[in-house]
Amino acid sequence: MSNHIVIPLLPKYFSESETNLAVAGNLTASTFVYSTGVFGLRITNSCGEIEVLPFQGQQIWRAKFYNRQLTMRSIFDEPNPTTDYLSTYGGFLLHCGVIGMGGPSPQDDHPIHGELPNAHYQQAELVTGSDSDGPFMTITGQYQYSVAFTHNYIARPSITLRENHGRIHVEMSITNLKSSPMEMMYLAHINFLPVENARIVDSALEGNDYLHVTHVFKDLYQSNESYRQMIDGFTQNPEKHRDFAPGGVIDPEVVMAINPLPGKDGWASSMQLHPDGAADFVSYRPSEFAHSLRWISRSADQEALGLLLPSTAEPDGYLAERAKGNLLIVNPKAEARFVFECGALDEAATMELSREIQEVRSMGVNSKK
Repeated sequence: MSNHIVIPLLPKYFSESETNLAVAGNLTASTFVYSTGVFGLRITNSCGEIEVLPFQGQQIWRAKFYNRQLTMRSIFDEPNPTTDYLSTYGGFLLHCGVIGMGGPSPQDDHPIHGELPNAHYQQAELVTGSDSDGPFMTITGQYQYSVAFTHNYIARPSITLRENHGRIHVEMSITNLKSSPMEMMYLAHINFLPVENARIVDSALEGNDYLHVTHVFKDLYQSNESYRQMIDGFTQNPEKHRDFAPGGVIDPEVVMAINPLPGKDGWASSMQLHPDGAADFVSYRPSEFAHSLRWISRSADQEALGLLLPSTAEPDGYLAERAKGNLLIVNPKAEARFVFECGALDEAATMELSREIQEVRSMGVNSKK
């Protein structure tokens, strides 16, 4: 049973001077304002901290645990107050969807990755308390998207941090308020910082059914020799992307479809295994996400590892995904719900998850024989 307190996040709680708002165990929540004017909420525990934008997409802008920055390197030091995806792209976690997701075609009318990434939340709350797993803090809120004759839904995400580890528990609920079925797409865009000499470990077996390049910039492929060679290399040998050699370049990006096998508990995981034995990770339920992606960019302007992006569709925009049959249908007044975890692991937790992944891989290999 949980004992908790709900604190509405009101604009008057935010100022340029960072102010403590709540404490639960060794968790502390504080409010502040970036120099750009965007409101921020910081939650710290014994291992690190996250910075969340409670009113702008409920993004996790930064995540830092075990004295290392988890978040991608971008051209943006702080978030900008805009709904334009590429004008403030650099956060650790962005919710993507719902009316569209991925890169729109010229015929699509939705923005890149939809309306959710920088959506203006009408309501935000901090929930503090304790349950059977100990003290926790949860940031949640509500965003209603309503367009006459087309869409009317409510998005309710939640981000939960516990006391003594770097695991972030995330949920997203989408409720269809209309009296007719609603098409939807959702992707969790989780952007780690690639680490030199790190290695990607997951339960995706070899073969195109488990890992393959899924998106190519056609014009660039035809005009740029280095890009063409890079894409051809990953197409012929997808496994080569797993090791981050010093000085490696992936410009502008490579996008892969990945299908890691779930364990007996129904969860599948991917890790970026650091040279020191620690790791970054993403875990999700393939039963909730029919697709997952891996996105990598290593250039002079940005470095990012989308280690595992749980997704309901491929990233080709609404019309293409509708043609593939990849749209989810939410019944009138019904709810679609998604759960995943991400963050950082210490050496002991890394060894435990590595063993679990190896067991799943072994079972998968044996089942193919």
